[in-house]
Amino acid sequence: MARRKESGLEVLISLPWPVCIVLGPLAYISIRYGIGWYLSSSSSPVLVGVGKQAAAGIYAPLEWMALGICWAGALISFFRQRSRRRLLDTQTGLDSLRAMSWREFEMLVGEAFRRRGYAIQETGLGGADGGIDLILRKDGKTTLVQCKQWKTQRVDVKVVREMFGLLAHHGAAAVKIVAVGDYTADAQRFAQGKPIELIHGEALLAMVREGQTLPPAKIPTTETIAGVRTHPDLASSTNPVCPKCGTDMIQRFNRRTKDQFWGCAKYPACRGTRVV
Repeated sequence: MARRKESGLEVLISLPWPVCIVLGPLAYISIRYGIGWYLSSSSSPVLVGVGKQAAAGIYAPLEWMALGICWAGALISFFRQRSRRRLLDTQTGLDSLRAMSWREFEMLVGEAFRRRGYAIQETGLGGADGGIDLILRKDGKTTLVQCKQWKTQRVDVKVVREMFGLLAHHGAAAVKIVAVGDYTADAQRFAQGKPIELIHGEALLAMVREGQTLPPAKIPTTETIAGVRTHPDLASSTNPVCPKCGTDMIQRFNRRTKDQFWGCAKYPACRGTRVV
């Protein structure tokens, strides 16, 4: 499914809100003084005349408009960030994951990965199905994510094949498919030995609960745009990989002894463990 192109306002809103606040004065100064200075240095008398008009404040409405748009974007970005955090923090189980809309589900998945230290680019919030929904960046590697909030249908091998085909096209290192439910046997067989991680509902719920336990100081504040580095505390620390399948591991607890250990995110499909 083809994705619609993002408008300039949508790109602005996707920036961290502190960035939008800083961009406002920069845009104001650039229009107020930059245009006049640039055109005044031209060899064309016409452009020099326009530059003088700009220096005299002819573009004042445009200057204030740019400042207002940037700060409005900061406000929207702030409330979206807070909404994403609340969305993750209020999840209680698989039933609550199934009850949300597809848009909320994509936001939840993005926030769960963000709390694991990834920089997130949201690409799929304009449609309910198909294609790449999130692009993750961490440690110089790019990972493509597709979200499937199918409540009854298991994700089949066709979806996995399509995402694997996009991996080379986008020059990504890996693919992750996140579903509320589970995957067909054919889908699981196709993913074996490939840089494809199939995250089922239980594994996603474990990620959500892991994110809920992070202290506020450890949650990265950098939001969802390409090429932005995440909070250094999380960007520098990575979870161990499963010794059996190479997938990222998540921290779990032994119900009987209460001891902590690392467990494969693909559990129960993979039962790899590692001592903390």
